[in-house]
Amino acid sequence: MVNVEGRWALITGAARGIGYLTAKFMAERGCNLILHSRKLSHTEKVLEEVKALGVKAYAVEAELSDLDSVEKMLKEIDSLGVRVDLIMNNAGMQIAYRNDYFKTPASDYTESFKINTIAPAIIMYHFLPKMIENGFGRILNTTSGIRLEPQQAGYSASKAALDKITIDLGSTVNGTDVMINLTDPGWCRTDLGGPSAPNAPESAIPGIVVGVFADDKKSGRYLNAPYFGGMSLEEAVAKAEREFESPY
Repeated sequence: MVNVEGRWALITGAARGIGYLTAKFMAERGCNLILHSRKLSHTEKVLEEVKALGVKAYAVEAELSDLDSVEKMLKEIDSLGVRVDLIMNNAGMQIAYRNDYFKTPASDYTESFKINTIAPAIIMYHFLPKMIENGFGRILNTTSGIRLEPQQAGYSASKAALDKITIDLGSTVNGTDVMINLTDPGWCRTDLGGPSAPNAPESAIPGIVVGVFADDKKSGRYLNAPYFGGMSLEEAVAKAEREFESPY
């Protein structure tokens, strides 16, 4: 199992929900953090909390629907002079839920793809060559299990596209110590999941991060957090390595 103590991780959407819980979990294990949110003020609380756990941490801001903003954030991260070994592309947006889905506007797709597909891809393209050069890296892209709901067409399509990018890109590093996988928290009571979701956000831990700690050189997997419910991190990692195979 990977020891993350002293390593640096970038977590997008770290101000609340699953991203916030992920940041706390990683900090508890000694991982230094770069915490992204739309505005620096959003991460003030989590930044203070993770630093209190004894790790180093920075906050960065970017509007993920704006590619210039994403590029500016990446340049700022580079200027920190730290080696980013771990990326958790957690941030996502559900634009709308449309019962009259035959009137779904094109903007549902364009905005969803900017935030849920293009921004994570740009982040991967930026850091992946450095990970390959260093011989180590972990990238986890948060996807969704939503299926057969045209009411959420833009969101679902953007996550399906992220799945495709992740699996295709993962094939280029499969068998190495740079691993790219998908993670899915399940339907949780977050701002995105809504108050009617059956699961507490805490139920996604440790499954949502198991791909960071796995050490079996397999990429392209769909690591569904509910499969690891109630397990210790060690148990979850062992299950992921034992039962989840690469699709190649």
